[in-house]
Amino acid sequence: MYMEQIKTEIIDKIVPDTSVIIEGLLSEKLRNSHIKAKEIIIHEAVIAELEHQANMGKAIGFLGLDEIKRMKKISLEKEFELSFKGLRPKAAEIRHASLGEIDALIRQLAYDEDATLITSDKVQSEVALAKGMKSVYYKRPEKGLRKLRLERFFDEHTMSVHLRENVAPYAKKGMPGNWEFKELRKALLRQEEIQEISREIIEDAKLRKDGFIEIERPCSTIVQLGSFRIVITRPPFSDGWEITAVRPVKKLNLSDYELSEKLMKRVAEQAEGVLIAGSPGMGKTTFAQALSEYYASQNKVVKTVEAPRDLILPENITQYAISYGDAQEIHDILLLSRPDYTIFDEMRNTDDFKLFADLRLAGVGMVGVVHATSPVDAIQRFIGRVEMGVIPQVIDTVIFIKNGFINKVLELKMTVKVPSGMTEADLARPVVVVNDFETGKLEYEIYSYGEQTVVIPVQASGREKPGIHKLAETTVLSEFQKYSRNVEVEMVSDNKCIIYVPESDIARIIGKQGTTITGIEKKLGIGIDVKSIDEKDGTSQINAKGTAKEGKEIPFEIGHKKNNLMIELGMEMQNHDVDLYVGDEFILSAKAGKTGVIKIKKNNNIGRRLMEALNRKEKIRLVI
Repeated sequence: MYMEQIKTEIIDKIVPDTSVIIEGLLSEKLRNSHIKAKEIIIHEAVIAELEHQANMGKAIGFLGLDEIKRMKKISLEKEFELSFKGLRPKAAEIRHASLGEIDALIRQLAYDEDATLITSDKVQSEVALAKGMKSVYYKRPEKGLRKLRLERFFDEHTMSVHLRENVAPYAKKGMPGNWEFKELRKALLRQEEIQEISREIIEDAKLRKDGFIEIERPCSTIVQLGSFRIVITRPPFSDGWEITAVRPVKKLNLSDYELSEKLMKRVAEQAEGVLIAGSPGMGKTTFAQALSEYYASQNKVVKTVEAPRDLILPENITQYAISYGDAQEIHDILLLSRPDYTIFDEMRNTDDFKLFADLRLAGVGMVGVVHATSPVDAIQRFIGRVEMGVIPQVIDTVIFIKNGFINKVLELKMTVKVPSGMTEADLARPVVVVNDFETGKLEYEIYSYGEQTVVIPVQASGREKPGIHKLAETTVLSEFQKYSRNVEVEMVSDNKCIIYVPESDIARIIGKQGTTITGIEKKLGIGIDVKSIDEKDGTSQINAKGTAKEGKEIPFEIGHKKNNLMIELGMEMQNHDVDLYVGDEFILSAKAGKTGVIKIKKNNNIGRRLMEALNRKEKIRLVI
């Protein structure tokens, strides 16, 4: 028989199955005297299955055990006997519970005891009736028949509700970027109350078409219930029972964001590797939802990848739960179903970023949602997970959301250039340039520096760039620590630095005829002056070749002899150290020979530079 109307039913013996216990229906009907019984018999198989579920950390196991404890308490109040009978099932029978092994054991007990089987499982009820057994089927409550206790904490202005045992309930009220944290009542939440709220949530998630238990781990459960995204945690993972429920407070269309004509054209025609970034609660998911609906309205095939599925979307958009499938399954499904756009909500771990990149490189239009405190942080989350050279192919547009609206838009391109702040042409390399989309202003450069990939901020004025200076100082310091234990570095411009070392280390750093320091300059791509650390505040400065910058110019003559340039200083300058300049450009330090002559080969770099200076009639100076 079927019992859908509320009435008092007198039953001598009752055998409940697992479904009706997990739903909590039997204790409710006993408490309200809708059922009067002399004895309730629970099969040991029910206890074993609930214990197994609880040991796996699943919420339904704990809820079922709590229901049995409630029935024990009600048995004392209503004066009926609660007993446990039957043999404990074997491990194989528990593992195959979904195939009906446990249900069969419960039906057999009801038959042997001449008891009435009570269930909320339609199949279990039909099998029992087919075998001629006494059975009562309680239909599970459907969506809309009751209002969850959790919903009572929400009003139209509530963004999220935070419930924790032994603490008053609190809620965030307002709009993204403009909300208040308010206490909802003075009475503290008891553990029993928060457990009851949790049980209702999980029951409804299994009953409702728009409800899903997205992720279930030991001591934590993530549920999507209608527009609510709910996180339930319990000991020992958390130090007490806690429920956090979030829901969107406002639904926006793409037109509500007042996109510029340039950005609207980009979104509609070109952007196929989009990142939607922002801090938690700033409205990223709301914008992703608006973008999804816009693409769908343009007759595009749109699908989403979510965990949990909390986007509220029309029926023509399919939502996939990555928590129910692995990355390979999602990859195969999306490539075979050929969507025009895929919205990847809440990318968190390395596998998510790699899947996003893989699908994008396969030609699927991708829109990813990531947590980031600034627009460039969203790009940095791909560094190390994706090769630098393919980042612009994976991401071409970053839309940063703040306080519910678009705060900034960046675009990425790949080029080959000398990074800003470096001057040597042979330092050109592949560089990812990050521009402000609306103004076209260069804001960041991403390139390989040594063994690391760096993101350097670039100021529009072209003046000093603290980011690159800090990076350069660290690199210069690391290089000179090979020559001296006591080194200090000061960047004075984008292409010049001063190092301070003990006087005794200067000669070793300069090297014979400046070869060591020249090699370091070429390696690092910047000019270097060497100063004594003892004279950091003093008067004399040693240039990169170890001679005084302030000195006396001396006369000389330049002649040619076969493949050499001959700089004649005169016999009085024999064995003297001199510096050679072209204009203000330092060329080299050298020592005059016994005849007062400096010989330079025409085919080396210095010789070629001097030949060029002679041809251009540039001023050549010698300073002692």
